Amino acid sequence: MSLREIARFTDVYEAELAAAFLASHGLAVTVTERFQTTVDPLMQRALGIRLMAPASMILEARALLARVQAGEFATDEGDDLPGIETGTRAVGTVMAFAAFATGGFWGNSLPRRFRPVAWQGVLLAIALFVVAAVGVWLVGELLLNPP
Repeated sequence: MSLREIARFTDVYEAELAAAFLASHGLAVTVTERFQTTVDPLMQRALGIRLMAPASMILEARALLARVQAGEFATDEGDDLPGIETGTRAVGTVMAFAAFATGGFWGNSLPRRFRPVAWQGVLLAIALFVVAAVGVWLVGELLLNPP
């Protein structure tokens, strides 16, 4: 049984939501390029994320996705999440400003590209620079003013 493309998305999470929606309606679909696009997010736009299904399910799946885009499943209830109050937004803004003003966010959730400075290495480099500068100065003095 060969799989055919139902739809193409530029975001892996949007594709996963569509796949979950179709699965809730009894259609088994697969999301392709998931691994490549989550390893390198820039590949999402280059490859596109495809929803694939057997040929017998394509028309039904496309019809369901078209009904979703038309807003047929939308409700007037809104989200279950509480609204953002003005005070909460102000506190978040101050925290973001403080984080960036003090050198960024620190913790385990960030990539390990920016590590704390190794002060031993900095001091060793300064000491080697000073020793080299003094050595060059002494050699210059000896060449210009022989004993």
